[in-house]
Amino acid sequence: MKEILEGLFNHIKLSREEAKDILIRISSREFSDAQVVAFMTVFQMRPIAVEELTGFREALLELCIAVDFSEFDTIDMCGTGGDGKNTFNISTLSSFIVAGAGYKVAKHGNYGVSSVSGSSNVLEAMGYEFTNNEKVLKDQLRDANITFLHAPKFHPAMAAVGPVRKQLGMKTFFNMLGPIVNPSRPQNQLAGVFNRELGRLYQYLFQKEAGKKYAVIYGLDGYDEISLTGKFMMRDNKGEHILSPKDLGLKKINEDKIYGGNNVEEAADIFKKILNGKGTEDQNNVVCANAAMAMKVMSDIDYGTCFELAKDSLLGGKAFKSLKLITCFRADTK
Repeated sequence: MKEILEGLFNHIKLSREEAKDILIRISSREFSDAQVVAFMTVFQMRPIAVEELTGFREALLELCIAVDFSEFDTIDMCGTGGDGKNTFNISTLSSFIVAGAGYKVAKHGNYGVSSVSGSSNVLEAMGYEFTNNEKVLKDQLRDANITFLHAPKFHPAMAAVGPVRKQLGMKTFFNMLGPIVNPSRPQNQLAGVFNRELGRLYQYLFQKEAGKKYAVIYGLDGYDEISLTGKFMMRDNKGEHILSPKDLGLKKINEDKIYGGNNVEEAADIFKKILNGKGTEDQNNVVCANAAMAMKVMSDIDYGTCFELAKDSLLGGKAFKSLKLITCFRADTK
């Protein structure tokens, strides 16, 4: 590791093969926590190269506990996190809205690192049991239209560095990897990123996947999702677009309207209120805006119709029903 770090500190970039090899070695706990922290810090100081991101991704997918959902047409809705905005769990709520509308969601997520509550925190608070049992996950997809893939259950490397990431309390290159290493390899993706350059790299990776339908979102004011607080950049199968809330038929909102609370308990309370149809107009519009974009990725339906389907799922109790169904499962978490 010493030689690798010296090279990186001298501005040498890793090849695809080198990146893959070192992440495999990290997952086997070959290095000390201090060495891993030093390695992760490099990518806070300079942009990650496409060859590096590709190598890291290949390592995680090669090592992961894979699940086969090919009998379903699934979408993942996952942001990198690390935007420092501390919003409520927008992508997770949107996932349940999409499921309530009848689409299949294979949601990949983890505990929050740089925010109060990640998707795993809030779902755990709702009573969901994490599992990598493929039969249980498929049953959830069939019955509730959604399942949740808790990253440490599937990725040895993420489990290995989890305590270090928690101690750091800041985004690392593992945040960059989260949305692109779903172990079920969904055919569709709505991914949020915390900076413009990472959005470009995601687009490059998704373009290389045959048949992949995707949209990569970056809020120009820093959000890794459609926040309705300002304009956002979207990269999809048709190219690159700058959109505003007005373009979606919605009004712009203030940042404080999507605040996520001071702790997991507050985040869970906000989550439950919104999913019960008791959210504010601004909260409802944000989650439905993201859900509608996911449905548009998966179908040829126009955005306005997708938004109405999202509102019906949320306010008609269908999204909440999906949550109730998956929390009923008591899984063998092997």
